[in-house]
Amino acid sequence: MMKTARKILTRSPLHLVLIFLALIWTLPTVGLLITSLRPPPDVAQSGWWTVFEHPFNFTQYTLQNYKTVLGQSGGMGRAFLNSLAITVPATVLPVLIASFAAYAFAWMKFPGRQFLFVIVVALLVIPLQMTFIPILSIFARIRIAGTFPAVWLAHTGYGLPLTVYLLHNFIAGLPRDLFDSAAIDGASSLTAFFKIVLPLSVPAIASVVIFQSLWVWNDLLVALIYLGGSPNVGPITLKIANLVGSRGQNWELLTAAAFVSMALPLVIFFSLQRYFVRGILAGSLKG
Repeated sequence: MMKTARKILTRSPLHLVLIFLALIWTLPTVGLLITSLRPPPDVAQSGWWTVFEHPFNFTQYTLQNYKTVLGQSGGMGRAFLNSLAITVPATVLPVLIASFAAYAFAWMKFPGRQFLFVIVVALLVIPLQMTFIPILSIFARIRIAGTFPAVWLAHTGYGLPLTVYLLHNFIAGLPRDLFDSAAIDGASSLTAFFKIVLPLSVPAIASVVIFQSLWVWNDLLVALIYLGGSPNVGPITLKIANLVGSRGQNWELLTAAAFVSMALPLVIFFSLQRYFVRGILAGSLKG
């Protein structure tokens, strides 16, 4: 009992500090949510923290802000679907290609393997802005500029160096005995990839999916360059940017739109969080 009490007392300050940091970290999100649920006059007259003066007065909350931004006048619903149409392929394509590439760089022997891997990793330091004009001109020639395939290909190319690097660090740390046993049993490289590498690399793949999907979902610059300002294909980040420009004083609409944009990233993170830490730590320790 004494040892247990001593452990609790020893760790209590650390737990209190972590809880305090977590509360501070989530405070802006709480303020964003409360502001998005308040009527416009209340937002203009007082801060969001004043709701705690009468916490059980539910008449001070309304869903009208969400109805406005998601309706035809706000257009957030269409922008949400556009972002979804951009994010899913722009996440699946680079993760799928990077999985094959990482396996090849880690376990397949071919001429120039190390040199090619260094080239791929070196692409991480190239600024994206240097590639916009050349790639946009290519997309214009093949007539896909301003369409979803253009931004899919762009995000795939921009995301491949990091995804290949992260997955390579994990896959290269897998036990060699597994591949030797598979080779003795007559398994091909493709069979070893699907039967051994993919099942064991789920934590790393989940971590890469989180990174890539959050980057694509929150991106504004790449979508603006390759899709333009058309509302038919514009993502949710472009819609929020337009709200800031045209409705800079309607904070309740901006906060509601921002909270809508947070929905998918929160779902993805909480769905895959159990793999996230395992994938990152395993890749860093085995690389």
